[in-house]
Amino acid sequence: MKLILASASPRRAQILRDAGLRFELKRATVSERRKRGETARIMTRRLARAKARAIVKKLGKEPPEGIVIGADTIVEVNGELLGKPQSPRAAREMLMKLGGRIHRVVTSVVAIRVPDYAETTETESTRVRFAALTTKEIAEYVATGEPLDKAGAYAVQGIGGRFIEKIEGCYFNVVGLPLARLYHMLIDLGWHPAAPSGRGKNAG
Repeated sequence: MKLILASASPRRAQILRDAGLRFELKRATVSERRKRGETARIMTRRLARAKARAIVKKLGKEPPEGIVIGADTIVEVNGELLGKPQSPRAAREMLMKLGGRIHRVVTSVVAIRVPDYAETTETESTRVRFAALTTKEIAEYVATGEPLDKAGAYAVQGIGGRFIEKIEGCYFNVVGLPLARLYHMLIDLGWHPAAPSGRGKNAG
């Protein structure tokens, strides 16, 4: 059964590759603006669903058998939702809010099986404790460019990992895709991983 990742995120794609999954990457273009009153759970579920459904629509009326995966991640600190910073200044402001505090990383995943359009949705939440940051540390990190396309303005798997003191929950969720939860979603929709190849990696 073919897997299609409805995402432009290289981090999500890398998670699937490292897990040995075969998939096709299709970019879903949707507005990520928050609607008034939305919680992290509601917002990420709406956007993950929109991404997956946008790709399902592109597959046409008679799509090949497969599963389309959509995901959306946001950071929540002190009740405020932090998406991707639109400028270096916005990134610096986000990092100032995170420094020395505990925040939540919330990711929702939607999987749609085609051609029967069976759909399942799950949400994962991970607590992350950030180290206290100096103004100099923030400026130097933002200058690397790494924070500019990341929810919350940092990459746990990159340079930003040096600021993480503790993670409670799924590490992959902080990167952008809760792998174990997604795996069980796929199994529930009838997907089965292939037997290990000669190179020692699984393909599905």
